[in-house]
Amino acid sequence: MASSLTRDSADPSTEKTFFGHPRGLATLFMTEMWERFSYYGMRALLVLYLVSGGADAATGSQGGGLAFTMATATAIYSVYVAMVYLMAMPGGWFGDRVWGARKTVAVASFVIMAGHVSLAVPGQAMFFLGLILVALGSGLLKANISTMVGHLYEGPDDPRRDGGFTLFYVGINLGAFVAPLAIGSVGEKWNWHLGFLLAAVGMGLGLVQFLLGSKHLNAKSSAVPNPLSAQERKAVITKVLIGAGIVAVFYGAVAALGMYTLNWALVPITLAGLAIPVAVLLKIKRDRDLSGTEQSKMTAYIWFFVAAAAFWMIYDQGGSTLSLFADSKTADSVFGLGFPATWYQSLNPLFVMALAPVFAWLWVWLARKNQEPNTIVKFAMGLVLIGASFFVFIVPMNMAGDGTKVSPMWLVSIYMIQTIGELCLSPVGLSVTTKMAPQKYASQMMGVWFLAVTAGDCITGLLSIGGVDLNGTGVIALEATAAFVAGLAIYSYRKKVQALMGTVH
Repeated sequence: MASSLTRDSADPSTEKTFFGHPRGLATLFMTEMWERFSYYGMRALLVLYLVSGGADAATGSQGGGLAFTMATATAIYSVYVAMVYLMAMPGGWFGDRVWGARKTVAVASFVIMAGHVSLAVPGQAMFFLGLILVALGSGLLKANISTMVGHLYEGPDDPRRDGGFTLFYVGINLGAFVAPLAIGSVGEKWNWHLGFLLAAVGMGLGLVQFLLGSKHLNAKSSAVPNPLSAQERKAVITKVLIGAGIVAVFYGAVAALGMYTLNWALVPITLAGLAIPVAVLLKIKRDRDLSGTEQSKMTAYIWFFVAAAAFWMIYDQGGSTLSLFADSKTADSVFGLGFPATWYQSLNPLFVMALAPVFAWLWVWLARKNQEPNTIVKFAMGLVLIGASFFVFIVPMNMAGDGTKVSPMWLVSIYMIQTIGELCLSPVGLSVTTKMAPQKYASQMMGVWFLAVTAGDCITGLLSIGGVDLNGTGVIALEATAAFVAGLAIYSYRKKVQALMGTVH
């Protein structure tokens, strides 16, 4: 999106603004757009590259990939996405206590770019190094760049604040929309590694403009809100070194004994991705400093967390299960015009940009009529819709059973249903997280919300590692039923949950 700068006539200074917002928003908008461009572009290629050259690759597709099975590719993809969201919590901690948001985002951008460069170098070792770097960098960037958007405004009551975050959200979806069209086309049709390199170029552009435009950011973005004391820093470094040493010794021994396989890495990471969210929620729930009201709200929040994990378990398969189906069993042309399978990954951000304003208007309109569904009902709607999308998915799966290439409109419909479900659940989840957060954990609860994504993707990862065929109609039907039942359950218990929420609606 062009930056279209205008003068702010209400400001006596001559400082330029970005659609009436602080000039720094343009810097953060473009940084996030390019970061999402690199992330979603690489993600569109990921499972296709993993199966390329193997028995599960689409007939006639480009070779040169890692030749993994669909199950292994889905497991790697799920663990990778889970780690991106898991890293958001330590990323936020790092910005708060070590470098400050601005420096953390600059370093994170460089780490992400280095990760994509590693992916552009052929070889399995460089590939996994690249995934680790991108996940680490994305976690460092995710929480801190949103914090800097907030720094641009004069407190939570600034009337421009919500509009600023809306513009920022447009940048996210704009980058996510363009990425599969550009990076996906280059990687899938020409060369995988050129696609990954294009993702690195995108992040490089984001880093350059961030460094050049950082002078427009609020000075608070450079401050470290709660810096580590010398004693705390020493303790953290000691714990990290001990942990790294234990991991190195353990995996060194496994390798020396000739026992190492990919599952030795995937299984512990996946189990940790499930255990950490549970541990964090229990830690907060059992904190004796919380008031009775805060304890009650945390009990209600666990309902929303579990529901969100079930939702993301299915939703994030849009980049794995649905992507593999698009590659091998869906027609690749409309009205005689051909297109690569990665283009399907642009549907969700396209639908979000088209439908988000409609939903924003709809909720306001229903509220005026005193008919707006409350948070619990919206969550139930999101779960029922995500389940319905997989029930629909069963139809083209059965049609393709004899080798028939199904119409692209099936996937278009599925992605649209999922996006509508996302708009019912995701923005509402962010909002209810801030409303129900205990005062003591106000700054940490957004990271807790992201852990729901981690938990959902880790469930998918464990199923794939365990040999469950996520590309089979039986499992798809089971997942759809589970989401549907979860939606009905949270709706049925809405009065109990509402009572636990107190005054939050």
